[in-house]
Amino acid sequence: MYAFNYHRPATARQAASLLAKKEDAKLLAGGHTLLPTMKQRLASPGALVDLSSCADLKGIARKGRNLVIGAMTTHAEVASSPEVQQAIPALAYLASHIGDPHVRHRGTIGGSVANNDPAADYPAALLALGATVVTNKRKLPADEFFSGLYETALDEGEIIIKVSFPVASKAGYAKFRNPASRYALVGVFVAKRGSEVAVAIIGAGEGGVFRWPEAEAALKARFAVKSLDGLKHTAKGINGDIHADAEYRAHLIGVMAKQAVAQATGK
Repeated sequence: MYAFNYHRPATARQAASLLAKKEDAKLLAGGHTLLPTMKQRLASPGALVDLSSCADLKGIARKGRNLVIGAMTTHAEVASSPEVQQAIPALAYLASHIGDPHVRHRGTIGGSVANNDPAADYPAALLALGATVVTNKRKLPADEFFSGLYETALDEGEIIIKVSFPVASKAGYAKFRNPASRYALVGVFVAKRGSEVAVAIIGAGEGGVFRWPEAEAALKARFAVKSLDGLKHTAKGINGDIHADAEYRAHLIGVMAKQAVAQATGK
């Protein structure tokens, strides 16, 4: 690991100021991606701006028809939150199945969303629920925020402040986990809000998180597991690796989608 300067601001505003002033500075949230990369000397930021003391980036609150979660709220806090469990139980379930206890007590929703790992869980929830990412500069709808593998619409020096989730009438999440890393080979989040249905998939797309329009149309006609009978996702545009080829992942999409709908409907 190369030498760097360490900063620990108390507010998001102070963090933004440090980012603007310090050359080649990087934000540190949970650190699960950045720190290993630095240890391998694949990244060498001149400064780290640690967000862990920024109280204004933490917390969970129900605001009308929205559930608002601060960027530095940990996965464990999301999983155990009574507000999340009541408003969007599927989101609490998703958080409870991220990594292991060590990861869940250190990793944050903001860090996960900003990194946009193709196998990370939260992007599926954001896209399916129609969430809004609120930064220190603007508000970004989820379908405009994620732009590719490890890529987002965030500008240089922009900080995620919170994520606002509209409360769905029905939602469910299911993933097929790599037994070692617990990352999703395929994860599917389904959500029903009024007459609208969304099905978002992570772990499988060559371009990262994406939606499955055919499944959405079938579930919009009738939100039930049987509506997905006979529906298969094509292997085109699906990634393959040593863990699973494109055809297997395409098959898993259908299986996980059914499990997610079963969770959402309680059947």
